[in-house]
This record gives sequence, C-alpha cells and structure tokens, in this order.
Amino acid sequence: MGGLYKLGEKVKKIVLFDLDGTLIDSTEAILESFHHSLRELNHTVDLEDEAIKALIGHPLDVMFARLGCESTKIDKHVFAYKEHYRTISRAKTFLLPYAAEAIEEASKHARLGIVTTKTARYSKELMEHFGLMHYFEVLIGHEDVDKHKPHPEPIHKALEGMEHALETVWMIGDTRLDLEASQRAGINAVAVLSGYDNFEQLSTFKFIIKENALEAVWHIIKHG
Repeated sequence: MGGLYKLGEKVKKIVLFDLDGTLIDSTEAILESFHHSLRELNHTVDLEDEAIKALIGHPLDVMFARLGCESTKIDKHVFAYKEHYRTISRAKTFLLPYAAEAIEEASKHARLGIVTTKTARYSKELMEHFGLMHYFEVLIGHEDVDKHKPHPEPIHKALEGMEHALETVWMIGDTRLDLEASQRAGINAVAVLSGYDNFEQLSTFKFIIKENALEAVWHIIKHG
C-alpha cells in the first residue's frame, strides 16, 4: 500500500477519506444486510430504510442498539449482518461519481489514507476490487480502534500509521461524525453532499461543504 511516498520527498499534505457516502455507495448492501439480520433473529419491529440510513457512519452495534434491538442479541445481529454483507458487498457497492478521479487527483498532491467505521478487511477488499487500494498508505477500520468517530482516535491511528510529522492534514467526509472527529483531532476538513447528511446538518460545523469528493480535493489543492 501507498507506494507513492518516497523518503526525502517534500510532501505537504495528508488527505484522509471516509468511505460510505464519500467514495462509495454501499447503501443497498447495508440495508439488505440489516433486514437479513433482523429477519434471522426474529426482530419484530418493522424498520423503515430511512431509520437505518440515518445511522450509517456509526458502528454496527450502535446502530442495532439505536434501532431498538435487544441488548442481549446485538452481537448476534452484528455477526448475521457481516456474514450476509461479505457475500453481497462487491456486487452491491459502487463508486460514487468522481470518486476515482478524486483519489487519483489527490494522490498527485498528497499522501492518502482511509478512515472508516466499516470493517477494515471488507473495506480493503472493496477498494482492491475497484483497483484503488494502492493509492492509500493506511486504512483504519472498525477493528483497528477502541473508540470510533466522532472520537478522534481513528484519525490519530491513521496519522500514526503514516508516521505523520509536519504535513497539513485534511479529512473528507459526508457526515457530522467525520467533521466532529476532525475538529476534535485538530485537523482541517471538507464536508461533501454525496452521502448521508444534508447541508443543514453539515452546516452545524464551520467547515467548507462541497458537492463531492473531487470538488473537495480541488479545494484542498487550492487552499491547503
């Protein structure tokens, strides 16, 4: 991973990308896997897709808890979800418009990482499937940290893995979780409207908001 950074090069930026809603659209796979898990464990409440989508970005156990699942069954729900998700994720996950272009453009100007709440193993497999994983030096996923976004630990973990020194660091993400984590980590951020939070929600933070990841990258190149 990350063969783009050579010792001695003067690289001034690090750009960390979120995945869901920022680079990829796995909504169909997420919703199908949630409903599969709920059926498998006989969850009696019929949940609307919008209720699930509103929680995307949180860890799975948090999502199941907030959706009203019994606390004693949450681990089983997560297991059933993951077992189903791994069988359908490639077929039902797509790159968002301009995502590949955003990664390629960013790689010309910065060192790249991914910070996601998704399982790192499946996330790496997806990015390898899309032929894009080689652009990234690190991918921090759910199992790599004890505390998840909006806690800053995932960002700190990514920067440790990149042996971050004096580079300017930016995060690109589509939810308030990404923005709060960035704020708490003391780094810059650009919000994008390609995912799950809308303009009003993202505006609760004082970061720049762009339509998609490519526009976010252009902003970072120009102003970073």
